[in-house]
Amino acid sequence: MLNINSKKPSECTNIAEVRNEIDRIDHVIIDLLSQRFQYVKEVVKYKDSTPGSIEAPERRRAVLECRRRWAEECGLNADVVERMYDNLIQYFIDEEKKIKNI
Repeated sequence: MLNINSKKPSECTNIAEVRNEIDRIDHVIIDLLSQRFQYVKEVVKYKDSTPGSIEAPERRRAVLECRRRWAEECGLNADVVERMYDNLIQYFIDEEKKIKNI
């Protein structure tokens, strides 16, 4: 597991410390999503200018299955994680279509 926080949850001594750690983690998550989006914009260069190429349903299905597995391995609700990634992927597909003027 990636350790991106400065304290373990059990080391927090009050609600402010817990919230600070949550905020720190959320900031890292958002930064990583931004980095992910940079790769999405890059991959557009390698795709045809067709809806099927942009949507890549087989890849989407594979990514969602993989993220479900990762969620389960981490003790998270796989349905929730899948919905989050499905929404994220749809957003990125929409952005790719804008880039390709589709």
